Amino acid sequence: QVQLVESGGGLVQPGGSLRLSCAASGSIFSIYTMGWYRQAPGKQRESVALITRGGSTNYADSVKDRFTISRDNAKTTVFLQMNSLKPEDTAVYYCNADVRRPTTLRTVNYWGKGTQVTVSS
Repeated sequence: QVQLVESGGGLVQPGGSLRLSCAASGSIFSIYTMGWYRQAPGKQRESVALITRGGSTNYADSVKDRFTISRDNAKTTVFLQMNSLKPEDTAVYYCNADVRRPTTLRTVNYWGKGTQVTVSS
């Protein structure tokens, strides 16, 4: 009923850049906080960057000054610009969103299926 579809992952050399996108679709009244999480092999999923509907942002210390999160004007697509990528950024990146449903007006949390980012020479 609500889908989050990520795109933009891939293989990049250390120091390179990638731009991830996540588009939300389906039965949506509005979307509040959207964010990116990542999970590396053998590690727990961690928060990378969050952005509220009003545009406030929050970043993990490990990506500050390298990654930038943003949203489109319709507030249904979130982007993650990743610069100066390091091998330790290698992970599956997941999109997350708090979606207010139009019928119940309840806020439900959704996850995308993830996109692989590999940083390697």
